[in-house]
Amino acid sequence: MKQIGLIILITLLMIGCGNSKEQKKELTVKAETETPAIIADNNTDTIFNFEFSENFASDWSQYYTGKDGESPNWQIIDDNGNKVLAQLSSDNPNYHFNDIVFNNLRLKNMELNVKMKGVDGRMDQGGGFIWRFTDADNYYVVRANPLEDNVVLYKVENGRRTDLAVVGKGRTYGVDVKPLGNNWNNLRLTVVDNLFTVFLNNEQLFQVEDNTFSKAGKVGLWTKADAVTYFDEFKVKSIN
Repeated sequence: MKQIGLIILITLLMIGCGNSKEQKKELTVKAETETPAIIADNNTDTIFNFEFSENFASDWSQYYTGKDGESPNWQIIDDNGNKVLAQLSSDNPNYHFNDIVFNNLRLKNMELNVKMKGVDGRMDQGGGFIWRFTDADNYYVVRANPLEDNVVLYKVENGRRTDLAVVGKGRTYGVDVKPLGNNWNNLRLTVVDNLFTVFLNNEQLFQVEDNTFSKAGKVGLWTKADAVTYFDEFKVKSIN
């Protein structure tokens, strides 16, 4: 009987040690999947300053809209001592959209802010926001282009991009703006149901109404063709 009791005791100790190791393994995995690149101001704000990049590949997904060209090349790089998110692919053709979306947010109504700088691009420069993103062929986008000095809001539906009418003005292809140059500019957007309001450098530019995509979706950033563009201080605020 003593031998049986001893065997039972040893077995229980071995099981206990195994469970302890398993718990440590789970805690280690959990710690490795934390996301230091995200700073939450409060329950409704998320700020990406891109100073940390440990989980960049798992937290963000890169896509492209179009049939030709290569995949986009979104990276976190150093810009004069400051970490920024950059789209670096410069060989894509004209009808090729470089998309990057954050995997861990789905929103319907929101306010988006970002600092952006057009660095290079012969066919296109600049970029902007993606919202209510379903997949690489279905989403909204608004962009500022330093080559054209204008800001335009589109829908991309089944892979086809269409500029949307400005409230009170119609199909004007967005609005013209002061020269953007290769400087940092601030793009802001508010989304409330079917009404989208666009701001540039703290000035309201125009509004668009559209009902194509009415459900919550992912948010992200966008460039076109060969545009090499830097982004920083991407802020996402949920609006109830």
